[in-house]
Amino acid sequence: MPDWYSHYISLILGIISFSVGVVSTCIEKTWAPHAGRTIYRAKEPSTFWWIVAMYYIFAVLFVGHYLYEGP
Repeated sequence: MPDWYSHYISLILGIISFSVGVVSTCIEKTWAPHAGRTIYRAKEPSTFWWIVAMYYIFAVLFVGHYLYEGP
């Protein structure tokens, strides 16, 4: 495994997680990994926002890990 891969994987995962959160917010539907189905904001607002918030939290954690480890 290349040396850069282990260093930048948390940054890449953070960017992907943030992107999924933004897209889910814009199109007002998201995929629930635990349920295996699509959640719509109009039908289940609390579940929808909980899942979208988790995408953002994971993005912050992954990018924070990258910054803590140092570039």
